[in-house]
Amino acid sequence: MHAKSDSEVTSLAASSPTRSPPRRPVYYVQSPSRDSHDGEKTSLQSTPVLSPMGSPPHSHSSLGRHSRESSTSRSVAFESFNLQAGSDSSGVQTVMLSMNSTVKFVYRNTATFFGIHVYSTPLDLYFSQLNIATGNIENFYQRRKSQRTVSVSLQGNRVPLYGGGSGLSTTNPENNVVHMNLTFTVRSRAFVLGKLVKLKFYTAVLCPVVLDQSKLGKQVSLQKLCQIDD
Repeated sequence: MHAKSDSEVTSLAASSPTRSPPRRPVYYVQSPSRDSHDGEKTSLQSTPVLSPMGSPPHSHSSLGRHSRESSTSRSVAFESFNLQAGSDSSGVQTVMLSMNSTVKFVYRNTATFFGIHVYSTPLDLYFSQLNIATGNIENFYQRRKSQRTVSVSLQGNRVPLYGGGSGLSTTNPENNVVHMNLTFTVRSRAFVLGKLVKLKFYTAVLCPVVLDQSKLGKQVSLQKLCQIDD
């Protein structure tokens, strides 16, 4: 056996095929964009999270909508709806409204890898641009790939209607139907990899609601009526 010269070593190295390093798995999560702020709707972008021995890839991927929460309004029930003459805090005479209602909706967390923290947020009923009843979603935690039915009580107590109540009546059958709008925004947050990645979700819901005063206490379906913006 003889020692190889520098030229022989160089020739052998040049002719040997170059082996690429083995590909390592890379995991992706969605995280808020850097220019988002609390209180604003968060835009989501794809952010690579490396495996313990991985390196940043050139391609990007997204978990997509299946990693987010969703809410579906189911029904509203009006337990009471009362009108009476009265005056507001400044003494102005007007029609006063008191009412009780219950809204139910389904909240789903379809994420595979993390749970969702849902924060308290108001639900509001509007009639003729007047807020006539309000309630609050209570804080709760939703485990991954699970769902629950959320029930919220909305109440209004001696709400002054001013000119908006001129066409309302609790005794005239011709004025038994009242058109309202239900609005709320579900605010939630998820933590991935401890608190290394924080995801924020805002889902705005708008539902047209029709109250038939002859059917107090009965469930009114809101299926396919609500506009959901997430």
